[in-house]
Amino acid sequence: MTEVLKVTPTKLNQIANHYTTHTAHQKLPKGTKFMAKLPGVTITGYQSGKVMFQGKLASQEASQWQAAAVSTNEVYPQMKSANDLPTNFSQLAVLGSDEVGTGSYFGPLTTAAVFVDQDHLASLRKLGVEDSKKLSDPTIIKIAKQIMAQCPYHVVNVKPQDYNRLIRKYNQAQLKAICHNFVLGKVLNQIAPVQPAAILIDQFVQPSTYFRYVRDQSPIIDKHVFFKEKGESYHLAVAAASIVARYISLQTMDDLSARAGITLPIGAGLKVDQVAAQLLKQGQDLNNFAKLHFANTKKAIKLARQ
Repeated sequence: MTEVLKVTPTKLNQIANHYTTHTAHQKLPKGTKFMAKLPGVTITGYQSGKVMFQGKLASQEASQWQAAAVSTNEVYPQMKSANDLPTNFSQLAVLGSDEVGTGSYFGPLTTAAVFVDQDHLASLRKLGVEDSKKLSDPTIIKIAKQIMAQCPYHVVNVKPQDYNRLIRKYNQAQLKAICHNFVLGKVLNQIAPVQPAAILIDQFVQPSTYFRYVRDQSPIIDKHVFFKEKGESYHLAVAAASIVARYISLQTMDDLSARAGITLPIGAGLKVDQVAAQLLKQGQDLNNFAKLHFANTKKAIKLARQ
């Protein structure tokens, strides 16, 4: 497996420094800045700004640098870039998708897609639909129920046990891409023969990488697709998807907390380590509650032994 990223000169230096202790000491080919070998993956950085990851763990290793990647021309012909958004985009009938839970140790990875046609734009604004991070949990619950009553939607809620199984096969960014593609396809089936004017995905990797991640999926949703970070500020469909995803995630967190016998905190900080350690001391299996590949797992095990 091979993954290639394009990064800035500053980021290239940062990546090279990161792998200093694993750098090969042989003479490097012309144009090569560094070469490093880790178990399961070889990383080669080029003066051009390209970084190539090769081996069975290529995707996993590359995923930690995805946010640093810059746009390339390696895009699908149907795909549009975020800069191509029409001036009246916020007024169009759009299918939007977003996910929550990627940075939280406890709980699921929850992805939602919502179709907002022009007839529902005003009513969603009146409800107060906006970035879910700005809304309290009670407000999320109230608004999400109304969105789900008014708009076609679909949610895929990957709970910890399933997440831990899937993350052995996919890196987190690829798993997110597959989930986005899946929920978008489900909503398109719901609303057929109606077609959205556009699809807006809350961007988490470069578009070319996204489509590479979903190339084995069927169907691949790739027509009239746009990508934008903070997509909720460009169309209410993404904001609505974020709210619905968070609502389902909150429900799951409540269920998991009840099962654990303790309130499971959001995030990946010290409090999370402490609660995870407490669960271990009680003989609980973290596989049922948490994303085990996070660094919190090792920290919790260490705390539990003290």
